[in-house]
Amino acid sequence: MSAPKRRVPAAQRGARLTRRTPADGTIQPSRRGSARRSSRYSGAPSTGPHPVELAGLLHELTVRLLAADSLTQALDRLAAFAAGALPGVVRCSVALIGEGGPLTGAAAGSAGEAFDQLQYAGSAGPGLEAARTRTVVTSVDLPADERWPQLHAAARADGLAAVAAVPLDVRRSAVGALSVYPDRAGEVDPEVLVTAMALAGQAEVLLGELHRREALTEGAEVDRAVGVIIAQRGCGVQEAYAVLQESAQRLGLDRSTVAGRLVAAAARNAGT
Repeated sequence: MSAPKRRVPAAQRGARLTRRTPADGTIQPSRRGSARRSSRYSGAPSTGPHPVELAGLLHELTVRLLAADSLTQALDRLAAFAAGALPGVVRCSVALIGEGGPLTGAAAGSAGEAFDQLQYAGSAGPGLEAARTRTVVTSVDLPADERWPQLHAAARADGLAAVAAVPLDVRRSAVGALSVYPDRAGEVDPEVLVTAMALAGQAEVLLGELHRREALTEGAEVDRAVGVIIAQRGCGVQEAYAVLQESAQRLGLDRSTVAGRLVAAAARNAGT
């Protein structure tokens, strides 16, 4: 008979997570079941949020994001919600990179604006690294981290001491990261990290749904604009789509914006 396996208290598991973090500061995320309380198994103190509290946070995040009018507004709400829900942080920022599109960012907190701008302009930093590698990226001393020397001065000026960047993977549309900046240097508090990972996991699903809704809305608007062009020019469907695309390129706008303006103009003309 084999010897029974010794059960490791959750507090030790949390400590082991931080001590075994590689030198490059990356952690392979494992969100499933990460919010369990250790008291369920032993008398050791919990290293994660209470399940009821976490469930409440996820519910509130769901309500706020699904009520957003656009994906951009949802990112703003995600950053603001995380900044308010995570104790001891001075900033939370969100970066999302769509396929073939520009980086979309949002942030909340009292510090870090220059740091984020420099990170995005140089395409290098903890948030972007987490997005590209799909791993949790941490730094215990951001102003001296050798991976991003170009960000040292901005981190010191903005008062950013440490960071944990959790990847966001919005299926079939974008990748990104939720970055959390604690108010002091050192390892990120395990409870804060667990909560941030749970929020990021929920946000992935919600942002994917919002992206799907926007795509449906954009498609309907484009179809209406094509109908207007066909009625005005007496052309075929393919030619109407080509006209719309050429107009968007000439004006330097995306196709959905041009479509919306065209439909609005046609409605005004029909009312006069």
